[in-house]
Amino acid sequence: MAVALTSLSHGAGCGCKLPAAAIGPLLAQLPQSSDARVLVGYDTADDAGVYQLREDLALVHTADFFTPIVDDPFDFGRIAATNALSDVYAMGATPVTAVNLVAFSLQDLGPDVLLEILRGGAEVAAQAGVAILGGHSIEDSEPKYGLSVTGIVHPWELITNAGGEPGDALVLTKPLGSGAISTAAQRGIAGAPIPAAVAVMTTLNAEAATAARQVSARALTDVTGFGLLGHLRELTLASGVAAEVDAAAVPAIEGALELLSDPQGSAVSGGTRRNRAHAEEFSSFAASVPEAQRWLVCDAMTSGGLLAAVPPEAAGGMPGPVIGRLTEGPAGMISVR
Repeated sequence: MAVALTSLSHGAGCGCKLPAAAIGPLLAQLPQSSDARVLVGYDTADDAGVYQLREDLALVHTADFFTPIVDDPFDFGRIAATNALSDVYAMGATPVTAVNLVAFSLQDLGPDVLLEILRGGAEVAAQAGVAILGGHSIEDSEPKYGLSVTGIVHPWELITNAGGEPGDALVLTKPLGSGAISTAAQRGIAGAPIPAAVAVMTTLNAEAATAARQVSARALTDVTGFGLLGHLRELTLASGVAAEVDAAAVPAIEGALELLSDPQGSAVSGGTRRNRAHAEEFSSFAASVPEAQRWLVCDAMTSGGLLAAVPPEAAGGMPGPVIGRLTEGPAGMISVR
């Protein structure tokens, strides 16, 4: 009998990330590179690092892996690969090569399960035009999979967290709620729309990144384990601005809001709870915002969409709704209305 992969996972997908509130202070104690060719390090909490090779070419580097968010190994591979590639797209760059990152127990799960995970990752890489060159594996009773990805970008076309300006429209290119849906499924709650969540999590952000470049997006990130508010916090801090979010405009995967409406919080993951506790340090919620939408904007999303700050007149050129705007005010503060 096949083992349910999520039964081996302490935290599903990007929900297993270390909390942002803990990581930030640690990184602040580390030395920054003095190499002038480092265009983006970790000081702005961007999605990937960028290193300039020559006047017209920079390399974009990232690594992303996590525990199973679904039981199907092929879908797990697809989701993890899509999520890892997203970090490069979130810099306005193009991914070109990758290596597999694997933690797995052949004894407990067998080679066929691992093959399906890797096959799922390979399918997404091929769809993105990315060559997988190899990888590294370790023995681990809790499965983990992802990619280390290298991309390329012209230095002038690089889009970081740090360019947002007051008045910019905030556009979100994928709906939220995969954290709630996967948690509900893992806890045996009836009606969790896993196929809908998988469809969202396996959609590449390639077209969204192209659109962001075409509309001259000023700042760009993707929404994953820290939730919408956590990743918007990083963008606003780096850009030196505040933000307003229209909760009713934030899109949700079909069925996610219904799950989050449970007063017992049965579909709220531990990662989402940590995100909300952190968000309450820098966010204010209008009394009219329903509880389900408060959880949604903190949902520990896996393989989410791009969050772009664009000139308001260009917002229609992005795939996705306008969910708010950047404002003048204390850097990193967010108002949810």
